[in-house]
Amino acid sequence: MFEDFLYLLRGRGLKVSLTEWMALAEALDKNLHEASFTGFYHLCRCLLVKSEADFDAFDRAFLDYFKDVPFQLEVSQELLDWLERPNAPMGAYDEQQAELNEALSALDIEELFQERKNEQREQHNCGNYWVGTHGMSVFGNMGMSPVGIRVGGEPTSRRAFRVAGERRYRDFRQDNTLDTRQLQVALRRLRQFSGLVDLPPDEFDVDATIQDTANSAGMLKVRCKKPRQNTVKVLLLMDSGGSMDHYAQLCSALFQAVSKSGHFKDLKIYYFHNCPYTRLYNDPTLNPGNAVPVSWALSNLSPEYKLIFVGDAQMSPHEIFDPFPAPREGEPASGLDCLHRLRDRYRHAVWLNPDGPPQWDGEWAESYNAISRLFPMLPLTVEGLEEGMKKLLNR
Repeated sequence: MFEDFLYLLRGRGLKVSLTEWMALAEALDKNLHEASFTGFYHLCRCLLVKSEADFDAFDRAFLDYFKDVPFQLEVSQELLDWLERPNAPMGAYDEQQAELNEALSALDIEELFQERKNEQREQHNCGNYWVGTHGMSVFGNMGMSPVGIRVGGEPTSRRAFRVAGERRYRDFRQDNTLDTRQLQVALRRLRQFSGLVDLPPDEFDVDATIQDTANSAGMLKVRCKKPRQNTVKVLLLMDSGGSMDHYAQLCSALFQAVSKSGHFKDLKIYYFHNCPYTRLYNDPTLNPGNAVPVSWALSNLSPEYKLIFVGDAQMSPHEIFDPFPAPREGEPASGLDCLHRLRDRYRHAVWLNPDGPPQWDGEWAESYNAISRLFPMLPLTVEGLEEGMKKLLNR
C-alpha cells in the first residue's frame, strides 16, 4: 500500500511506526475514510501524526506525495478573490435579520454554507443571503451579523464561530497560544516559592549527605532537612463575556491547567466583566446571586496571595474612569479605584492578556494604558506566562 509514502513521512521527520501503518491499512479496509480523498487525508493525519507540532510537516509531505490528485479546497480561489476585492460600502444594519441569524444553530449555518458555495456564481456584497461582505449574511467577512462563518478577510468584531479554510496548526513556536499541558508546565515555576516549614528535620537531604560523606573521606554521614511544603496562594480573576468570548477556548485551557495544578496551597478563582468594579462572581455566567463584594475579598484574602488577572483590558473609558453614582461605604468608588485597591493589597500581581494592545489610538487604548500602568501586562503565551511567574516570585 504505497509504502514509499511511509518512507517519505519518515524522511520528513515523522516517526511513523509499522503498527500505526498497519492500523491505517485496516481503517482503509473498513472504509473509515468513506471513500473520499479528504476523508483519507484526515484518517492519515489522525493515525500517523502523534503531535500537533508535526501537522505542518505532515501536510507538506502529503501534498508533495499526492500532488497529482485533485484536492478540493473548502473555499474556491475565485470566491476568495471576490471577498478580498469587495469595493462596496457598508450595508444597513437589519435588526430583524440579526435575530433570525442568532436563531440559527452552528449546524444550520454549516449546512447553508455548503449550499451557498455550490449555488453562488458571482460576487455579492451588502446582502443577507450569499457569501459576501459588508452585509447581514452569516457567511463572509466585514459584515454585521452577530454570528456566522468568516470567509477570507481579517478578524474585526470576532463574532464568527469559525474561519473557513483556516489552518489551525502551524509552527508551534514559544510565542504561540497555549494548550493545557503547556500552561501546566509554565505554572510549575511557582513551586520555587515553596517555603521550608518550621518542623523537625526528618526529610533525607541527598546533596548534604553526599557533601558531608565526601568531606569525611567516604565515611557515610546521613543528613536530614526540614520538609518543604507549598506555601503559594493564588487569586485568579478572569474576565468573562463580551469580547472575551473570542478567547473562551484559551481561557478554558488556563482554567483547567490552574485547577488541576498541585502547585498551590490555596487557589481562589473569581470572574468579572471588563473590570472587577464592586463585585467578584463565583461563576463565569456572572450571576449576581453568586458573588462576593470586592471589599470582602480585600478583607479576607491576605496579601500573601499572588494575584493573576486574565482579560483583554479593553473597554470604554467611562467603565473604568467614571465614579459610581452612590458607592457603599468601604466599596471602591470607580473601576480604576478598585484596581488601585487590588494592586495595593496584592503587591505580587500580573495581568495576562490574550489579545494585546489596541491596534489603534483612541478611547479603547485609554483603558488599556491605565491598566498596564498598574499591573505588568504580559501576553497569554508560553513566554508571557513564564515571565509572569517570574514576576510573581520576586520578593
